[in-house]
This record gives sequence, structure tokens and C-alpha cells, in this order.
Amino acid sequence: MASQDLTRGGLRSARVLAAGTALRIVITPVVMALVLEGGDGAEPLAAVLFAIAAATDWIDGRLARRWNVTTRFGSFLDTTADKLLVCGVLIALLGVDRASPWIVAIIVGRELVLMGLRGVIASEGEVMPPSSLGKLKTAIQFLAILLAILRLGDPVAGLYVDQWAMLAAGAIAIYSMADYLIRAWPVLRGA
Repeated sequence: MASQDLTRGGLRSARVLAAGTALRIVITPVVMALVLEGGDGAEPLAAVLFAIAAATDWIDGRLARRWNVTTRFGSFLDTTADKLLVCGVLIALLGVDRASPWIVAIIVGRELVLMGLRGVIASEGEVMPPSSLGKLKTAIQFLAILLAILRLGDPVAGLYVDQWAMLAAGAIAIYSMADYLIRAWPVLRGA
């Protein structure tokens, strides 16, 4: 009886986490459309929805570890939802001239490289766990994107605050990619 309760509880927990992941996937095109539309009320609404989506990423990760319901498939979906959110909204920001093409290329390129790297590592039967540097990168990217959606204030030293944050996000993206590549090198060399 107790094991059934645990199974039901684990299934219920997994459904809650899947709902957060699904919410990020569904919100992404809505935020993109609002950013591209612009105008009265669109940017604040886009920022609120983006903040909700970003918060579900953080909450899902904490709850998955606390409830001990992490799975490879759940991790894959969670990571994919994050990449869709970040890359999709960055592309929308690029469309309204709120993001540098170079920064977008760096961030999207990093995501593609690491997706391929994870695929190679998985084919070798290994798992590449997320690093604290990767989590920092995600937090800085979310902040930079949120600031870029809102574009508050006047330029500081020639750039808006969101542009400075995007530069930081691009730098940490490069640094964290190098960290992942260095950590994965032994597996890659063996493959």
C-alpha cells in the first residue's frame, strides 16, 4: 500500500513538473508575438509572461530535486523548453532591434553546440549534469531578456542597461560553453 502511495505521489509530482515545462513551451510564442507587436501594454505583458515562464524553470528544478522525480526524459523536456524560451524571445528581440545579432548568435550557437555535445555524450551512455556556471548563465540571460523586453531608462555609457546585461550574458555563455567542453573532453576523446 505504501509503495502505491509513493507511486501515485511521484506521478502527481511529475505531472506538476510537466505542467511547468508545458507552460514555458506554450508561453514562448505568446511572448514572441507580444514583443514583435509592441505598442500599448504589449511589452509589460510580455515581460510578465516571460518572468512567469522563467520562474517556472527555477521552481521546476527545485521541486524535481526535492521530490526526487528527475528523469532523463523530464530533463530533456525541461532543457528543451528553456532553449525554446530563450532562443525564441531573443529572436523576437532581434526583430525589434532590442538585441545584438552577435549576442544572439553567441547565445543560440552555444545552445546548439551544447545540444550536440549532450547528444554525443548520451550516445556513449554518459550524462552531462548541469553546472553551477550554466545555472548562472541562465539567470543572467533571463534577466537580460527581461530588461530588453522592457528597455527602461536612458543609455548608460552609450548602452542601455539591458544591452550591458546582454553583453554579460554573451560573455558567460562563452565561458560556460568552454567549461562544458573541457569537462566533456575525456568522453569526446574516447568517443
